[in-house]
Amino acid sequence: MGKLSQADEYLLAQVRQGQQAAWEQLVQRYEGRLLAFARARGGGNDAEDLVQETLIAFLGALDSFRGQASLETYLFTILRRKVIDKHRRGKLSLCQIHDSPAGDDHSAGVLRHAAAPEPTASWYVRQDERQQLQQSALATALDELAEGYRQSLNFRDLKVIELLLYSQLRNRDVARLVGLDEKQVALIKHRSLKRLGRAVLEALPDGGEGPASDALLTQVWEAQRPSCPKRSTIGAYLLGTLEEQWHAYIDFHLNTLGCRYCLANLDDLRRQTTGSSAAAAHQRILQSTVGFLRKA
Repeated sequence: MGKLSQADEYLLAQVRQGQQAAWEQLVQRYEGRLLAFARARGGGNDAEDLVQETLIAFLGALDSFRGQASLETYLFTILRRKVIDKHRRGKLSLCQIHDSPAGDDHSAGVLRHAAAPEPTASWYVRQDERQQLQQSALATALDELAEGYRQSLNFRDLKVIELLLYSQLRNRDVARLVGLDEKQVALIKHRSLKRLGRAVLEALPDGGEGPASDALLTQVWEAQRPSCPKRSTIGAYLLGTLEEQWHAYIDFHLNTLGCRYCLANLDDLRRQTTGSSAAAAHQRILQSTVGFLRKA
């Protein structure tokens, strides 16, 4: 789910020109999975409002979007922030640990910074540039790692890395879920992290200070979704037309890993397959957002 597809690039070019038909096509393409995501995160009756706010925010940020992630991932990221914002205001109750706002207790960090000298402006610039380089290198390396596992049908190692980075589970819990012993999991983790660390060190001009933190790895994984299957693959899973190895992996990704983004796609596809009509919701979302198209 890495970079922007050619189809989305073309569609975005038309949206940037203010073409209403292109905006309607974009809304129709993504609204179902966004609504499913919002409902699953506890949105309920607020789901449509959250999706409307997401699409309006997307139009407002359109000039700054450079295709650093797929359009689906970018929209999901905005929506997730909207869900978390409403949670913090006490309007929603979130239902998965991944969506819980992290780091609300800043006391330890405040005490550390109070005792430290104030960094200079140039220090902040260097740190920001360094972080961007590190994140970019990690994103590329994670994409290559996941793609390599898929190409070689090495779904065992891909499952291990997903559980470690996406779900942030401990080695023994990962071992139980994938049917390995803890030493095997540790070896897969060591081998994969060594490869990722090498990519980051090569990307940084000073060679870096060591491997990326677990938190950064999870953050980049969340932003890039390198192991998420294509929507067409999820559709094939739903129809039961995948090869056995692929079917087993997609089943794991959806039902064991519990990838909320792919589950939203699955729910949307199921609604389409059963003929559930979303025409009224489509019209409400479209009419509430199209007025912002000219402001993009």
